[in-house]
Amino acid sequence: MENVLRPLIVLGGTVLLTLAIGWGTDRLLCKADERNHDTPLWGLLRRARIPYQLVLCSAMLRGSYDQAKLLERHQVGIGRTLTLVLIGSAAWLVIRIAAAIVETTYTRYARAHRDAARVRRVRTQVELIMRVVSAIVIVVAASSMLLTFPAMRAAGASLLASAGIIAAIAGVAAQSTLSNMFAGLQIAFGDMVRIGDTVVVDGEWGTVEEITLTFLTVRTWDERRITMPVSYFTSRPFENWSRGTPQMTGIVYWHLDHSAPVEAMREKLRDILRHCPAWDGRAYGLQVTDTTPNTIQVRALVTAKDADDIWTVRVTVREQMIAWLSAEHPYALPRVNTADAVLPPYRIPSPDGPSLRKAYEFPRTGRG
Repeated sequence: MENVLRPLIVLGGTVLLTLAIGWGTDRLLCKADERNHDTPLWGLLRRARIPYQLVLCSAMLRGSYDQAKLLERHQVGIGRTLTLVLIGSAAWLVIRIAAAIVETTYTRYARAHRDAARVRRVRTQVELIMRVVSAIVIVVAASSMLLTFPAMRAAGASLLASAGIIAAIAGVAAQSTLSNMFAGLQIAFGDMVRIGDTVVVDGEWGTVEEITLTFLTVRTWDERRITMPVSYFTSRPFENWSRGTPQMTGIVYWHLDHSAPVEAMREKLRDILRHCPAWDGRAYGLQVTDTTPNTIQVRALVTAKDADDIWTVRVTVREQMIAWLSAEHPYALPRVNTADAVLPPYRIPSPDGPSLRKAYEFPRTGRG
């Protein structure tokens, strides 16, 4: 009877005690979260309840399994398995706690600072720091798991002896990966590009969506994702429209006939911008910037508070100005002129003497 009750008491008591401690800890975190609405730390720590309970259960089973007298032939293997579960769950718990602390720190910083550029910079940095911490914890946990096997401990001395050769080979083989990792750290702390920045890379306009230690993802305006190594941003030039102040100046071009009413277009531009919510009201202007034998180039300058709004202002001005010209001034639109050219004046000799009198060849009207 004792051989039956002992395992049930040990195993059942361990599970029940784990559930009771986990439930009590979760209730304490709930109450702390209700009392402190200004910080999300306690609510984020509740996400770690599963690895927390795994750590408790595996630790108590590892310490009390010898008393259960269950499957004594496999005691070594079961004990090693419980040790592996304990190490893995402990690493999982550390990552969850670190993520909660990092997220809480970022949330407090974002609430205290209204500068969007600085907030995006800190967000990029904390995410990369979290990835580095996770990688370190996983490597340490994996190494600890391997060291639980006697064969791995015996091979430790030879591994350390050949560490220099292995490091050299790994450095040559993973040169691009290591360069990307260092480039990722350089981007995070060099403030070159941040999550949420509007960039132009290889002629593609988009928003930085994700930055890791090795690659960066840009979401384009048509919902495509461009993934490229982070070393691209440390070795090649690119446009960052969010660098500095987010305010931007946009340009709209039209190619029109020489008879286009430029002054009326200035007044129409002002009316269009007054009814465009994306225009920030800072400045606008319209000038003739170039001319060709058939057309003139008219340029409008408009302003907006960020890259998204400047796009909206530009397309609105372009569309409404063309519609207004088509309806009110159709002669201003470019066209192919098939009329005869106006001939220059010429002189003929006067019958009264050496003086000359002007004569003009009147142009023929009509279109050929």
